[in-house]
Amino acid sequence: MSNLHDTVHRVTERIVANSRDSRKRYLDLMERERERGPDRNSLGCSNLAHGFAAALEDKPAIKAGHAPNLAIVTSYNDMLSAHQPYGAYPPQMKVWAREVGATAQVAGATPAMCDGVTQGQDGMELSLFSRDAIALSTAIAMSHAMYDGMALLGICDKIVPGLVMGALRFGHIPGIFIPSGPMPSGIANKEKQKVRQLYAEGKVGRDELLESESASYHSPGTCTFYGTANSNQMMMEMMGLHVPGAAFVPPNTPLRQALTRAAVHRLVEIADKPEFAMARTCDEKAFVNAVVGLLATGGSTNHAIHLPAMARSAGIALDWNDVSELSSAVPLIARVYPNGSGDVNHFHAAGGMGYVVGELLEAGLAHRDIVTVWGGDLSDYAKEPWLDGETLAWREVGASGDDTMLRPASDPFQADGGMRLVEGNLGRACFKTSAVDPERYTIEAPCRVFDSQVAVVESFKAGELDRDVVVVVRFQGPRANGMPELHKLTPPLGVLQDRGYKVALVTDGRMSGASGKVPAAIHCVPEALGGGPLARLRDGDVVRLCATTGSLSTDADLSGREPAVQSEEHEGVGRELYAMFRLGADSAERGASAMLAAGGL
Repeated sequence: MSNLHDTVHRVTERIVANSRDSRKRYLDLMERERERGPDRNSLGCSNLAHGFAAALEDKPAIKAGHAPNLAIVTSYNDMLSAHQPYGAYPPQMKVWAREVGATAQVAGATPAMCDGVTQGQDGMELSLFSRDAIALSTAIAMSHAMYDGMALLGICDKIVPGLVMGALRFGHIPGIFIPSGPMPSGIANKEKQKVRQLYAEGKVGRDELLESESASYHSPGTCTFYGTANSNQMMMEMMGLHVPGAAFVPPNTPLRQALTRAAVHRLVEIADKPEFAMARTCDEKAFVNAVVGLLATGGSTNHAIHLPAMARSAGIALDWNDVSELSSAVPLIARVYPNGSGDVNHFHAAGGMGYVVGELLEAGLAHRDIVTVWGGDLSDYAKEPWLDGETLAWREVGASGDDTMLRPASDPFQADGGMRLVEGNLGRACFKTSAVDPERYTIEAPCRVFDSQVAVVESFKAGELDRDVVVVVRFQGPRANGMPELHKLTPPLGVLQDRGYKVALVTDGRMSGASGKVPAAIHCVPEALGGGPLARLRDGDVVRLCATTGSLSTDADLSGREPAVQSEEHEGVGRELYAMFRLGADSAERGASAMLAAGGL
């Protein structure tokens, strides 16, 4: 691609060089897997009979072995609004597979946590590691050697990364991701945010808060703010793993059904074509495109953890230096709540992913020449799907329909992307800039150190934080407690900032994909457990956080101090079962995965 931006080219080449040995090992493994299977005809008769015993309509076709048999790996449950529509998918998908002479079976299911339900609760300590459990569940589903292609049904926070990680271990066959779309927009986002802060200040009660939240999260479909779930869908488009334009079409609509049908037909079409295997579609260029899309749209900070883990599963080494350098070149061209006023439905109506992809390609900021599941290149994703009568078609997007939400790369909201690396004598961390006022890019103040988000909230309620302060929350890393999202911190810190104080957060934990206006250094490595620098900070130490210079430091001499010791226990709601994940997890920058670390990946 002749007009590729120098920075994008340079970072891609560095990733290729750093990944050369591990990528070769991965591709060699996938080639060996392709050569030995899947071939249902090579299964023993008893094995094969078990595999199609319950497939009453499709038994003759599977038995004959002349047509592709698709694996449906589903994360359906009807508590999680984004995944509730998936309940209807498998019966429909089987019919659509038969239309083109193929078959489909539900190969297995994966866990599907809702971080919105577990936010601030003990169960959130299982959330990040549920990604490894999802990857392992995907591997179990695919272990039966019955399938020629993978239809991957998942949307939300850890679910898509987990599906990618598991499916890539079967990367010798093709895989297509199939979303279900966002719920209709509820109350205005500013109103929702206002009620949350009023509740944090004690000015409204639980009944008013619950009424507000219920008006926001109110029906089947993905939550409409631009957090991790919707960032997942953006990335699947940027990597070419969707049917073009599938990300944000609403559920239970004729267009959504047509896109899912097209995904099944396309998966059948490419099932016997090695060039469309996931090992080929998920290459270095595809992962760079995912990072570029994340930065250009101000996506979730959680992907600073997920992207390295996903890439490692394909033998690709990607780190925060790569993300930060790309951020220096990629402009912010979208503002979607919490970084703007409109949600993903407004984003989609204004031009959505088709507009974003087109702008990035025109500016030379994305790799056009990736291998997509659709068969062309990334330019297929610079259009929007529509129904011409009953026929699925694609058309040009045109100019932005709302320049408060989408702008051209030549006139962006800000010149660089939404995420920066900060580092110094307190470690390395991520700073999400896309929703932070540039006047707050630098915060220097005495710190107050906490070991839990509950303690922060209690201190806020007691009026102890009404001053310029850097709030440090430690022992929140993957090895300490599974790295839960620190959702409870957002309203009180926002209140303090609105009162005129200089406020920042420094933590080895995660903030929500919906984290917003308060400056924050998150995912700090090395984590406090094991003696990381945050374990040596004390109340009153002056901490400086600066996104402009990329610094995270203190003037205090930490060398002679004994590190603090974690005091909380992690039992109840199954946390004791996840001790092996905590013990084996590697750093956030490596992906915070016990599974990958144990597997030598």
